[in-house]
Amino acid sequence: MQALLDHINRIQDKLAELQKQYSQAKKEQERMQQTFQLLQEKDRLQQARIEELERQLEVVRATRPASMSDADRLALEKRINQYLKEIEQCIALLNE
Repeated sequence: MQALLDHINRIQDKLAELQKQYSQAKKEQERMQQTFQLLQEKDRLQQARIEELERQLEVVRATRPASMSDADRLALEKRINQYLKEIEQCIALLNE
């Protein structure tokens, strides 16, 4: 009879441990879901920023005055490329 009680106690202990693991996994899943949603929103905002920058670049290219120096043009391109790299990094984080 004692062996049966010991066996039941072990099963109850295992069940309690599984319930604890399940609860932890559920909390982790909820946290990851929130993070994913935040990253999705950030990606959406970054995509909108890319589109805006591309439109601005097209305007700049189309209306570039002849007096724009090469240094100014290179500085503008460098700034746009920097924005694009930041956006690509955000997209890469979302794809992980």
